[in-house]
Amino acid sequence: MRIDCSRRSFRVLAAVAVASAALAACSSQGGAANSGGSSSAGSTEGQSLTFAMITHEQAGDAFWDKIRAGAQDAAKAHNIDLKYSNNENGPEQATLVQNAIDSKVNGIAVTLSSADAVIPVTQKAVAAGIPVVAFNQGINQYKEAGAKMYFGSDETLAGQTAGQKITQEGGGKALCVIQAQGSVALEARCAGVKQGFPNTENLQVNGADLPSVQATIKSKLAEDPSITHIVTLGAPIASAALGAQAEAGNTAKLITFDLNQDVAQGIQDGKVEFAVDQQPYVQGYQSVLMLWMNITNGNDLGGGKPVLTGPSLVDKTNIDQILPYTKNNRR
Repeated sequence: MRIDCSRRSFRVLAAVAVASAALAACSSQGGAANSGGSSSAGSTEGQSLTFAMITHEQAGDAFWDKIRAGAQDAAKAHNIDLKYSNNENGPEQATLVQNAIDSKVNGIAVTLSSADAVIPVTQKAVAAGIPVVAFNQGINQYKEAGAKMYFGSDETLAGQTAGQKITQEGGGKALCVIQAQGSVALEARCAGVKQGFPNTENLQVNGADLPSVQATIKSKLAEDPSITHIVTLGAPIASAALGAQAEAGNTAKLITFDLNQDVAQGIQDGKVEFAVDQQPYVQGYQSVLMLWMNITNGNDLGGGKPVLTGPSLVDKTNIDQILPYTKNNRR
């Protein structure tokens, strides 16, 4: 069963956020912490809270701009001082969590890409009385981390959705491109694709070096002409795959996870079949909003289960509605 966080659902969430703001009332480089904006509206009893958002953002990946846009919008609505920091390496990300504990923030929102390294420190935060929510990665580990809630996509389900679509199209062979070695979420996506479409082969590339990604995909396409579908796991990788196809004269259908303006335009132009969108803006917004609501009045969301923000399919049937929102990081 495909779970789709629709545009209508997003509008409802936004309306709830606006209403709660009325009642109660981050860009980073290399792991540097930045303060989010705040509004004149006060939070509960006029108290201004400080939250740390700590991610495994990889340098140059604009996907995280959407996460930060959502987080900053929620912070501004509730007079929250948002500190954003990132490091793609597990031990360094764990250090950032420890720094947040030491600075006595009121709450922490964290990704769990490197769960083994980060979880022991999130457990310290919880022991110190600092509430934690997890998002984006860690759907199977967030309870162990002590997180109260999780916001993100079920990556296996998302992969299955893509694989099933390939099966429906009568695909011959799919190539699933993994851009970060050891990423649990990316491995789960490709595993899901293979469950939905068994004739799937994984290709490992270095997502931090897009020219190398393009060259590797081009070489693989030249080596194996039986490939009918290319599945990329991030929007920048999709752009590299399009370049590889152009150079190789390849006509395989391109599917990608995640969405940016270039991919959205590619869908509208017929160059990309569809995108499996996890709605990162919603992840960032809900992580900050629900952390605030939990601290101020004890609310939680999900009833002890993960709150799914995807998979949401973006294709030629809905791209005209969605494309404008990719230009300001709201989708």
